[in-house]
Amino acid sequence: MCRTKICRLSMILINFIILVGLLTPSSVAFRLQRSEFRHTSWCKKHFELFASKSFNQMQDLMEGDVNDDDADPKKSWLRWMSGGKPRDSADMKLREAEELGGIPRNDRYSSRDWFHNTVSLPNSAILRSIRSPVVFMTSWATFISALYDYYLKTNPNLAGCFVVPATPHSLMMSALSLLLVFRTNSAYQRFAEGRKIWETIINNSRDLYRMCRLYENEMGKEKRRRIQRLLAAFPYLLRHRIRPNLVMRRLDDDQFKRDPDNTLLLYQDSAAVDNDAEAAAIATQEETTGMSRRKTRPLYWVDKRTLPWRLLPTKALKQCARAQNRPLWVCDRMAKELRTIPDGPYFTARERLSLIRHVEKLSHSIGACERIHQTAVPLNYARHSLRGLTLWLLSLPFALVESIGLLTGPVLFLVSWLLFGVYEIGYSIEDPFQGTLRLSILCDTVRRDVLADEFARKTAFKLDDNLEEEEEEEEGEGESEDSEHRKGKRKTLRLIRTLDP
Repeated sequence: MCRTKICRLSMILINFIILVGLLTPSSVAFRLQRSEFRHTSWCKKHFELFASKSFNQMQDLMEGDVNDDDADPKKSWLRWMSGGKPRDSADMKLREAEELGGIPRNDRYSSRDWFHNTVSLPNSAILRSIRSPVVFMTSWATFISALYDYYLKTNPNLAGCFVVPATPHSLMMSALSLLLVFRTNSAYQRFAEGRKIWETIINNSRDLYRMCRLYENEMGKEKRRRIQRLLAAFPYLLRHRIRPNLVMRRLDDDQFKRDPDNTLLLYQDSAAVDNDAEAAAIATQEETTGMSRRKTRPLYWVDKRTLPWRLLPTKALKQCARAQNRPLWVCDRMAKELRTIPDGPYFTARERLSLIRHVEKLSHSIGACERIHQTAVPLNYARHSLRGLTLWLLSLPFALVESIGLLTGPVLFLVSWLLFGVYEIGYSIEDPFQGTLRLSILCDTVRRDVLADEFARKTAFKLDDNLEEEEEEEEGEGESEDSEHRKGKRKTLRLIRTLDP
C-alpha cells in the first residue's frame, strides 16, 4: 500500500515538473546554452569538463590515460556522454548578430551531440511554438489518468467506461503519419526551391557583373558603375518585397525622429498573398461595378544612407522609391541601360541580348519568390491534418490509461511534443523567406561579389601582357626619378665646392 502511494506521488511530481518546464522555457538548460551558468561554480566545473575536451581526448580518458586531476570522480561523471562537438561558447557560431536576436547555434549536429540537444530542449523554438497544445494535452491526459485511478477504487464499473481498445488508434496512426509526412515533404520542397531561387540570383548577378566588366570600354565606365550599383541593390529590394521591411517607420509615428535631409518617403512594398480577403473584395468590386474604393496607403520613411538605398544611383533613388514593385523597377532600369549601349566592333546585338538575358533571369526570380510567398498550402489539407491530429491525441489517454495508469500524462507529453513538432516544422519552413533562410547573408554575398570586392576582381580582367607593361612603366618611372635625384645631388656638391674652396 505504501509503495502504491509512493508511485502515485512520483507520477504526480513528474507531471508537475513537465508542466513547469513547459511554462518556463528559460530554465537551467536555456541558461546553459546562453552561458549564464558560468556564475554558478558547480555547473561551470562539471559542464566545462565535457565542453573543453575533444573527441580524441575523451578516448584517451576512457583508455585510462588520465591525470591526477582528471581522475577525480566528481569531474568524470560526464565523460561517457561527451564525445560530441565542444560546447564552449567560443566554438558557437551566431546565425546573426546578438543585437538582431541571434542565438548561438552550430552549423550541423551529429549523433554525438545528443546530450547538448537534449538539455537544450526547453530553449527549442519549436517547443515554444507548440507549448500551448502540448500543455493542454498533458493536462488532459493527467486529468483522465487521475480520474480513472479514483474511480478504479470507488466505482470500478464506472472506471471501465474510461477504457477503449487500442486497435482504432493503431489504425488511425498510419493515416495520420501519411498526412504529416506529406505536409512536411511538401514544405521542405518549398524550402529547397527557395534556396535554389536565391542561388540563381547570386549566379546571375555574378555573370552579369562579369559581362559588364568585359565590355566596359564599349558601355563606358559611368554606365557600368550605374548598372553595378543597381545590381547590388536588387537582392535587398527583393527581400523587402517578400519579407516586409522592419526598418521602415511610419510617417505619423512620433516615436522615431527623422532627419529631413536624409529621409526618403515611400510606400510599403509587399507582395500580396492569395488568401487576402480585402484584396479579393476590391478586385471583385472592380470587375463587377468598375469602381475602385482602395484605401489610402500609409506613408513610410527610411534613411537613405542605409542599405539598400545608398547603393542606388542618386538620380534613380526617388524614382525607385515611388515604384510599387521596386525589384522589378531595378530590372527595367538595368535593361534600359543595356539597351542604350552603342554598337561597336566588339559589341553587337548578340552581346546586348546576352546581357539583357541575365536581367530577364533576375526578373523571373521575382515571380518565383512571389509564387512561394503568396501561395500557401491548401487550407483544407492543413485543417484536416490538424483536426485529425488533435482528435487522435484527445482520445489517446483512454487507450493508454488502463495499461500505464498515471504515466499517461508523461507519455502524452512526449507523443504530443513529437507530433505537434513535426506539424510545426512543416508550417515554419512552408514560407522559407520568413526567417528559415537567412536572406541578409545572401544579399550581402551579392553586394560583396558585385561591389565590395571590385578592386580585387578587376585584376582578373587584365591580361599578363598588360600587367608586364604597367610594371615596366613603373620601373621606368622609378629609374628616371633615381637619375634626376643623382643629378640634383651632383649639382649640390658642385655648388658647395665653389662656395668653400
